[in-house]
Amino acid sequence: MSELTAQAPSPPADAALLREVAELVVSALNLEVAAADIEPDQALYGDGLGLDSIDILEIALVVSKQYGLQLRAGDEENHAIFHSLRSLSDHIAAQRTK
Repeated sequence: MSELTAQAPSPPADAALLREVAELVVSALNLEVAAADIEPDQALYGDGLGLDSIDILEIALVVSKQYGLQLRAGDEENHAIFHSLRSLSDHIAAQRTK
């Protein structure tokens, strides 16, 4: 048994949550891209969706408000959490209180 299967995985985000989070991102940032056009594994930073640190802070605020999460600016996990729509949605699925 590998180390990966020994740990209980966090529940993955379903397609509905992925769509919901994509729509939240597009709405919060007034992006000129359709939520449906954001690939779940596309990077949010840089060459992917092209977001910057200010955009990520805005997303963190709306996600915290919408789902009752505590996202902290200095958290070492933030790079992994905000890597892609899927990683953000998976984090929300695992940690949401609302």
